[in-house]
Amino acid sequence: MTSRSLIIFIKNPIPGQTKTRLAASVGDERALRMYGRLLDYTREVTLEVDARRMLFYSDRIAADDWSAADYDKFVQSGTDLGERMENAFAQAFQSAAKVLIIGSDCPGLRPLVLEQAFDDLDRDDVVLGPATDGGYYLLGLRRMVPELFRDMEWSVRSVAEETRHRARAAGLTVHDLPTLRDVDYLEDWKHYGWEVPE
Repeated sequence: MTSRSLIIFIKNPIPGQTKTRLAASVGDERALRMYGRLLDYTREVTLEVDARRMLFYSDRIAADDWSAADYDKFVQSGTDLGERMENAFAQAFQSAAKVLIIGSDCPGLRPLVLEQAFDDLDRDDVVLGPATDGGYYLLGLRRMVPELFRDMEWSVRSVAEETRHRARAAGLTVHDLPTLRDVDYLEDWKHYGWEVPE
């Protein structure tokens, strides 16, 4: 068992409920296909990383392209994003000394970024991958820090900064990775030069 775990949060692709901000520009079916491309990309990247890969679905474990030989599959549990992440970290820390969590909507993510984040946890308590929208595309910890997840307002521009503030207030060191752009809107998709599917 590796001492490193990589948590991947994905959403079960459901028309009308997946990438709704993107769908506002391209329609539900096209947004679903675009999210499928993001999932494919995330899978390609994470397969390159030497870690236990823990895949957490939003609603149910699905029969899909994520091989059970490469990913341990779970369902997210909790009433909000913070509780779901906290529970996933707690599960990962049962068998790992260093844990990262990522989502599935950042085409700027590379295997090298994930490897660097694991390495940075040798030195720092918290590793943060800030996103251009003020959130983060990656969070890395080497022990449980519940205050990073509880009573947090999510989907606002202050999430990354508030996470840094809380970590430092707890006496923890924080290292920032390069800022990357998540895909929430059509302009984010085009930023990466990806074609919009028909």
